[in-house]
Amino acid sequence: MTPSNPDPDPYLTPGYRPGGATLPRETPPGETPPAEGGTSFTGPDDSHNPTDGWAAAPLTAVLVVAALVVAFFVAYAVWFVID
Repeated sequence: MTPSNPDPDPYLTPGYRPGGATLPRETPPGETPPAEGGTSFTGPDDSHNPTDGWAAAPLTAVLVVAALVVAFFVAYAVWFVID
């Protein structure tokens, strides 16, 4: 099994010429990929924007659970003091 070499092949490097490195301006056209078009249309289309805030049912459920937890600890404290 031959280990893979993470370094690129220098003969496939854009602008490579035998005998040494080249200046960036010496890279012939067509050897480098075109520049990116921009980032204005890169994400998904946000066509569904829910309204801000909580709906009534989840908010009510959270408040009921919180009230039950508080009532439990108050009852436990009262029972602890009485006993």
